[in-house]
Amino acid sequence: MNRLPISIVVVMLLQGITAQTSEMNTFRVMSYNVENLFDLDDDSLTRDEEYLPGGIRGWNYTRYRKKLIHIGRVLVAGGWNPPAVVGLCEIESRKTLNDLTRNSAVKSLEYRFVHFESPDTRGVDVALLYQKEMFRPVNQKAISIVYPHAPSVHTRDLLYVAGKVPTGDTLHCFVCHFPSRLGGELESEPNRRFVASVLRQQVDSLLAIQRNSKIIIMGDFNDYPDNVSMNEVLGAVDPETAEGDLINLMFPLHKSGKGTHKHAGKWGALDQLIISRALLDPTSKFHTKADGATIFSLPFLLEEDSKFFGYQPFRTYAGMKYQGGYSDHLPVYVDFYY
Repeated sequence: MNRLPISIVVVMLLQGITAQTSEMNTFRVMSYNVENLFDLDDDSLTRDEEYLPGGIRGWNYTRYRKKLIHIGRVLVAGGWNPPAVVGLCEIESRKTLNDLTRNSAVKSLEYRFVHFESPDTRGVDVALLYQKEMFRPVNQKAISIVYPHAPSVHTRDLLYVAGKVPTGDTLHCFVCHFPSRLGGELESEPNRRFVASVLRQQVDSLLAIQRNSKIIIMGDFNDYPDNVSMNEVLGAVDPETAEGDLINLMFPLHKSGKGTHKHAGKWGALDQLIISRALLDPTSKFHTKADGATIFSLPFLLEEDSKFFGYQPFRTYAGMKYQGGYSDHLPVYVDFYY
């Protein structure tokens, strides 16, 4: 009996898997820090003065409207496959979400959203957009952060939304915006470690109920995949690591020098997509691949970096100077197959 060489068998198997994947439906999840999407109304409970008409940044209706159009352009840039779920960071209010979903290029997609006002001093929150035909929320909550070492310090809540996807599976989504590095990376690190520990407790609660829970964690973590808060406290490991129940899909991209944010001429992956290991099971009705994360870096999102060379995100403001760009972060996304 003639046997095919092992190399040919492997190629045939890989072709079969690729063909099978190409025939499946896709469910895209995107995470995007949109850089200070403020409305034009004065919130007396927050420090939003610099983004009011007449404020020091010159924020006005024209600039606000342009910002909404830009975000809408990003969401529809995928063409026939717009994201089913989008985690947003740095949005001010329910009004900004209404204006985004009703008056921009995404109106026809009929996005709904989940949002809670958080105690952030500047008033910037996180939110989850979703297409109602692709994701049906069944549970949602804001997870407050109270620092034991500084209970009077206010920071952004974590957002949790569980919903049904087309297969009937429940997808547990966390949208996060960890404390910034303002004041120094080392000085602010304890805050990010604490928030990571709160998030880990939430994940453990889900896994204790159902070990194969399908979980995705997204957002701007203000730390990199190999920082202690992410890799050790949260326990989000490199896909190449055999152990660990949380997989950071951005780890390989970060190690290769790619990123979503550029600081002092160096790219880094502050924006991350982290999944539970159950979502890597190719036999599951709803799954993805270990190399499934993509940094959305279309040319219109970039500009030349005149100081450090190469390119950098085309941001709305450079310091106090209005540039009219998109954001100081690039979006990231991952496709799930079903």
